Amino acid sequence: MRRHVKLAAGLLNQSQNTRRPLIVVLGASGFLGPAVIDRLAGLPVKVRAVARGLTPAPPRTVADIEGHRTDLARPGALAAAVEGADAVVHLAAHVGDGRSWRAAGEDSEQVNVGLMRDLVTAFEHRDAPAPAVVFASTAQAAGPGGLPRAAYARQKMAAEELLREATARGAVRGAVLRLSTVYGRSPLTGSLGRGVLAAMARRALDDAPLTMWHDGTVERDFLHVRDAARAFVTALDHLPGLQGGDWSVGSGSRVQLGDVFRSLADAVAERTGRPPVPVLSVEPPDFAAAGDFHTPECDPAAFGAVTGWSPAVPLHDGLDELAAELVAAQASTSRER
Repeated sequence: MRRHVKLAAGLLNQSQNTRRPLIVVLGASGFLGPAVIDRLAGLPVKVRAVARGLTPAPPRTVADIEGHRTDLARPGALAAAVEGADAVVHLAAHVGDGRSWRAAGEDSEQVNVGLMRDLVTAFEHRDAPAPAVVFASTAQAAGPGGLPRAAYARQKMAAEELLREATARGAVRGAVLRLSTVYGRSPLTGSLGRGVLAAMARRALDDAPLTMWHDGTVERDFLHVRDAARAFVTALDHLPGLQGGDWSVGSGSRVQLGDVFRSLADAVAERTGRPPVPVLSVEPPDFAAAGDFHTPECDPAAFGAVTGWSPAVPLHDGLDELAAELVAAQASTSRER
């Protein structure tokens, strides 16, 4: 709680008045957005939740929370959304069609790069202190070295560079958080997202085998959505030490996908009473990228050293939460029929 008070005081000092600081969350109705809103709700701040759809508010809040529905791709929409902001948490992203980030194309670039360009332009000549901007990027932007990056990662890198340049010019005070693979149950909405673990948990619940495009030894760092949200609020609190840099944020523990999938199958089996579904290796599809067979680097030690942040949700607990949420949802649907 002490850091929460420090956050509000720091932003108030930047705005040089006694009003509550305004924190704008772009992409507030996505997977990560509601978790960030939930963390900010306990602070003495104003929150503007910007999204195309409705963003649910926590039942009890200290913060003043307002919804702002808009299509940020429309000319002038972003500038209006961030008007008067003391800080912006930029979570808005477009990951392409049903093949997720692997298929990111022109529409994705308009959002993933274009919105950052619009954001820094909106603040370029503002007659006020430079706002804080914390941007959600991906660990895929950091590597692996020598391998071609997927389009989504390249777009995130381009947006990162726009933010760094604007920070160097003094238009904003920016920091980039490069997130590892985010999973879990998002607060407020209960969404499990479109990530690999949610997809595999749904397959296990349907009694279908869990499939891998390799022998299972490829590793990933899985970060719970609540820990990711806490990292963004912590970043706002420690912006002077983070400004101008890109920071890896993950659990700090890499696990083999084969082991994770088997643990997930066991977690679903415990909830359903059925035997665990098998975990199988299959031929990769044509759209598989080089990064699917390598592990991106994501060491959160530097971020933790500056901010004191560390992950709090163990992977085992997160997997059990996924299984419990899906089984409960299936049971609820069955009762309604």
